[in-house]
Amino acid sequence: MQLVSLERIQQARTLLEGVVRRTPMEHARDLERLHGGPVHLKCENLQRTGSFKIRGAYTRIHGLSEAERARGVVAASAGNHAQGVALAAALLGIKSTVFMPERAPLPKLAATRGYGAEVHLHGATLEEALAEAIAFAERTGAVFIHPFDHEDIIAGQGTVGLEILEQVPDVATVLVSTGGGGLVGGVASAIKAVKPGVQLVGVQAEAAAAFPASLAAGKPVRLASTQTMADGIAVGQPGPLTLAHVSSLVDEVVTVSEEGLSRAVLLCLERRKLVVEPAGAATVAALLEQQGRFPTPIVAVLSGGNVDPLLLMQIIQHGMTAAGRYLYLRLCVPDQPGSLAGVLTRVSELGANVIDIEHSRIAGRLAIGEVEIALKLETRGPAHCAEVAAELERAGYTVMS
Repeated sequence: MQLVSLERIQQARTLLEGVVRRTPMEHARDLERLHGGPVHLKCENLQRTGSFKIRGAYTRIHGLSEAERARGVVAASAGNHAQGVALAAALLGIKSTVFMPERAPLPKLAATRGYGAEVHLHGATLEEALAEAIAFAERTGAVFIHPFDHEDIIAGQGTVGLEILEQVPDVATVLVSTGGGGLVGGVASAIKAVKPGVQLVGVQAEAAAAFPASLAAGKPVRLASTQTMADGIAVGQPGPLTLAHVSSLVDEVVTVSEEGLSRAVLLCLERRKLVVEPAGAATVAALLEQQGRFPTPIVAVLSGGNVDPLLLMQIIQHGMTAAGRYLYLRLCVPDQPGSLAGVLTRVSELGANVIDIEHSRIAGRLAIGEVEIALKLETRGPAHCAEVAAELERAGYTVMS
């Protein structure tokens, strides 16, 4: 199977001038300390439509014939590809129809409609929406725009690789969030053609990692399920073309945990002031979970920033818990005036912040004259958690398991 060439990616780069942004490269000094050398973040979360997807979508749709354009285009997506197709079609004056899973994030749904697409919700998974989009194309003649497994899509996404080479000429490792493989395949094609010694690493969520099994089998293998907060890379099966690119050009595919994803989103928000969705932060999760493993200078691609605000709130809490910055304590104290005030005063003296509190006289294991106080505290980290618990014990409070 023929891989996408550097020349084709360069042609896509020329085509996309004035359409997409040359996204910034942020120097991540906090991550640099973990890896002993420079670490940079390629901010595709700041791209038009909030992700890299507009690059491939515009390249693909621009290449349609006049007859194909007249029939319109159809796509299936959990959100980012949908927005890319909708905007690209609008810029080119083409009708677009998009099928999204029934529980697609509301901001992505609203944005897709805002770019002018006709949106239909179908099925519980991306695969079900994908099947319906293909059926729609067969019924109506609309041109199906695959989210990753097409030469033009890969070429468009590969322009990210060209920018990386210009912005960090001495790059040694590039980490790319990986779902179906269009982005990592394109980036690898561009970079390996110019600097074959650069290490290319695909990053997948543990709960939606289709590439390891597919690479081992030498053919696309479908996962039984893809239950991850990183909906943007929750792809159950790579395509033949993207699998060929990854198997030929990508040095390694690693996986990251849900805890790592939430910690990465939190780090990007707190330390870099960047809103990044879990799929987009998968590369940062790999840097957090596999410290010192990759040659520097490192570039981690932040592939998207389209995240539901309600989900973001949950992720922040999850990330703080994973980072050891939340402490849950249940204390048994005497049922007498001033007991609760005494506990809160001591917690304040220890530098912890009370987020939530429950006070109960009827918990099952309490004796007469005792109350239970359940505390949810924000701390400075694992060591501070241990200090707070130990100091409360020393102050005479019984910490209940």
